[in-house]
Amino acid sequence: MANIVFNIALGKVAYYAGLPAANDGLVLIALESSGLEADSVLRDKDDFAAVVAGTTNEQTTVGRKTLTSVTVTVDDTNDRVALDAADVTWTSPTGNAIGAVVICYDPDTTTGTDSDLVPLTKHDVTWTPDGNNFTLSIADFLRASSAA
Repeated sequence: MANIVFNIALGKVAYYAGLPAANDGLVLIALESSGLEADSVLRDKDDFAAVVAGTTNEQTTVGRKTLTSVTVTVDDTNDRVALDAADVTWTSPTGNAIGAVVICYDPDTTTGTDSDLVPLTKHDVTWTPDGNNFTLSIADFLRASSAA
């Protein structure tokens, strides 16, 4: 589950995960462990370009992954909504050590820049790509609930 939800995404994550636009999607982006800023700093970033504008760097050799089989499940019994996606696999990945991944909403996968990507959640991941296949298991990347 998420370590943080970016302030810009509070109250919007379930909407974005529902993929409301014609060419939108969710993209998972790996961040290098070296230079990774604190959650208290990252949560205030409003787009992915801002996420990597400080000391936080994208780990580019593993590549970005589009999330598939994204589901939004309203759970009235437990008074929450759960967001899930298929597991993500990297084949023969290499490069710098990874300290986290960010899931971003891309409003138009056919065009755009990092300034268009809305960071939704950040997940701590400790992984050094060493050429061996790596699968990131995703089981409800976010659960949101409210107290009554």
